[in-house]
Amino acid sequence: MNSGALLFFLLLVIAVLICIVLYQRSAFRRDTKESLKSISRKLKEINETDSDEKILIFTDNPELKELAAQINALLEKHLKVKADFCRSEIASKKMLSNISHDLKTPMTVILGYLEIMRLDGCGTDSMLLKAETKAKNMLELMNEFFTLAKLESGDTDIVLSSVDAAEICRESILDFYEILTGQGFQVDIRLPEEPVCVLGNRESIKRILSNLISNAIRYGYEGKYLGISLRLEGGSVFIDVTDRGKGIDSVFAESVFDRLFTMEDSRSRSVQGNGLGLTIAKNLAVQLGGTLTLKSTPYENTTFSLQLRMAIPKMAAERNS
Repeated sequence: MNSGALLFFLLLVIAVLICIVLYQRSAFRRDTKESLKSISRKLKEINETDSDEKILIFTDNPELKELAAQINALLEKHLKVKADFCRSEIASKKMLSNISHDLKTPMTVILGYLEIMRLDGCGTDSMLLKAETKAKNMLELMNEFFTLAKLESGDTDIVLSSVDAAEICRESILDFYEILTGQGFQVDIRLPEEPVCVLGNRESIKRILSNLISNAIRYGYEGKYLGISLRLEGGSVFIDVTDRGKGIDSVFAESVFDRLFTMEDSRSRSVQGNGLGLTIAKNLAVQLGGTLTLKSTPYENTTFSLQLRMAIPKMAAERNS
């Protein structure tokens, strides 16, 4: 081989090697870019769905492997913190439930002794009546705490079945009819005669409606109006409890469902408030697979809407007695 041919061959080899190097560098950049995009997409998905997944990439790049390993270590710590928080929250709620139960028993005994003293004539009636009233208020508060603690800790077993929402509404308004008419309320009942079956629990729905009606009497007394109606939208049934009192400012629209949140003292004392009624109602609505929402225009309409799922046809025949 002459020197010219040898030189040409060497130049050709060098050119091929340069092409290979350039191709590898280009491929390396593409691999790095795609891997980083993949990591970013996966992190966004984990963040949005709050999943327990980890980052998994296929690459020969040692820096990218190290990056993925460090991200996974952080995700692991995040899961541990989240699990510890959940355990702590559950323990706190169970503790509240236990405390509520422990206080409930002696208060019941106190009430029993107070009633005996009053009946036997020991002490003045006014003093004993005041003590008994205060004890009853405390017992009621502890019962509310106990109910809320059980709901939040998942200790309440609510069995769902097909129940007649219209019938439950009529029963609930009847429970308060004497108070409402005695205070001069206009009672507006708009319920269908035929059954309207929902997937729910009779006692839980009655508890929700009782709390909503109590709230309307307590804070809607100025409007002297209470309405209860039932409407169907899509696959849901809505029960609306409405008053025309001072209403609730939009600033407090969500806060009314918070624990121990109360507006200014009510002038209506027939039904006492403790700031837990709406919280319990909201929790029960969620347990039933529904929602509880509020819309308020002061001195026009303040409406709490309980949304429940309509019972499927085969369950509709199994109405609760």
